[in-house]
Amino acid sequence: MAMDGGMSTSPSGLSYHNVGDFYPRKFGSKPDVVPTGVTERKVGPLDKPDMVAVDVVNINDSDIPIHRKKQETDAYVLGTIHPFRKTDRSFFGKLSQEFRLVTSDRRSWRILVFGMLNVLCTGCLLMWCSSTNSMALTAYTYLTIFDLFSLITCLLSSWVAMKKPSQLFSFGFERLEVLAVFSSTVLVQLGALFILKESVERFVEQPEVHTGRLLVGTFVALFFNLLTLLSVKNKPFVYVSEAASTSWLQEHVADLSRSLCGIIPGLSSVLLPRMNPFVLINVAGALSLCITYMLIEINNYNAVDTASAVAIGLMIFGTMYPMSVYSGKVLLQTTPSHVIGQLDKLLREVSTLDGVLEVRNEHFWTVGFGSLAGSVHVRIRRDANEQMVLAHVEPTALFPLVSTLTVQIFKDDWIRPSLMAGVLPASTHQPL
Repeated sequence: MAMDGGMSTSPSGLSYHNVGDFYPRKFGSKPDVVPTGVTERKVGPLDKPDMVAVDVVNINDSDIPIHRKKQETDAYVLGTIHPFRKTDRSFFGKLSQEFRLVTSDRRSWRILVFGMLNVLCTGCLLMWCSSTNSMALTAYTYLTIFDLFSLITCLLSSWVAMKKPSQLFSFGFERLEVLAVFSSTVLVQLGALFILKESVERFVEQPEVHTGRLLVGTFVALFFNLLTLLSVKNKPFVYVSEAASTSWLQEHVADLSRSLCGIIPGLSSVLLPRMNPFVLINVAGALSLCITYMLIEINNYNAVDTASAVAIGLMIFGTMYPMSVYSGKVLLQTTPSHVIGQLDKLLREVSTLDGVLEVRNEHFWTVGFGSLAGSVHVRIRRDANEQMVLAHVEPTALFPLVSTLTVQIFKDDWIRPSLMAGVLPASTHQPL
């Protein structure tokens, strides 16, 4: 055990069962391998060599909790003699560990079930797209693929909520949500561009479209997409759809929604102030496919399928573009425009606090959706107390708006020039 005055690195929760469970280890002229146990560094006189005392405890690994094992592993590096470290887990081992962490929440199982159903539904729709030779149904199937991306983003969001900030990611893992939303919207926009390119080629030589399973595939995709949107609460996409600018499709439907809510006031909670963009694009795409089915069945007008595919592709691109722009600005660590005025007002409030002379070098940026971080330098009087000023700056002013704030306080470094220059030399000018 440690001597009097020693600084022990042993965990306090690790108690010995009896006196016979440990023995003092003697050191010879040559160091040997440190046995399994906890190392303790001794603080002795300066003229004596540094010594290490080792306590060996007869405790099985199964009897020690996981957090205590972690403390013991951290204690090894503080000793003079370092044992061999255990090899890190493989990539698949870490991935399986994080997957078990996510699946420990019951809400994640609903996401996984809908994800598996989405894969089956997408496979069936792609087979029906091939049998019907319909480009419009292919474009509408891309919305089902987007639902799969949104489910992956929702699963990632639940994982981020369970993880805590680390030394490598000091602000947490919220930026992974932003990256997932940005990637999903950009990939769907690329798919819409691919649909537009294929549609232009079809206008030159229009193939025949079979309507056997066109209407069935439309209603299956619409039912599953709406079921996924209404059953799974996707926090990242809900926030982005509300914070991003209005798409051109929402603007065109807004006037119709106001007129409809004037007739049926109960729909105002759904249609106003603006309709959910994901529900809107699914309903509009299904309506376009129904019109395509009727025109092909009545007039055998196959070109309307290509025109419907172009319309669905433009609606997908117009709906996803504002969301990708908003999430891209968050990735670029910009300050939201609607927050700049509030931040300026709060900084002026900080500058009026007692002892504060100047607030400068302020920098604020977006870490995640609805999460701001910032740093600011505060210059105070020489006779002011830093802790008192810091206690007034953080909770009263910026903390309600900025979740992670770094405040650097330094005292006024103004010094008279005569003290800095020392004794000034005598003037060489002669009196007149």
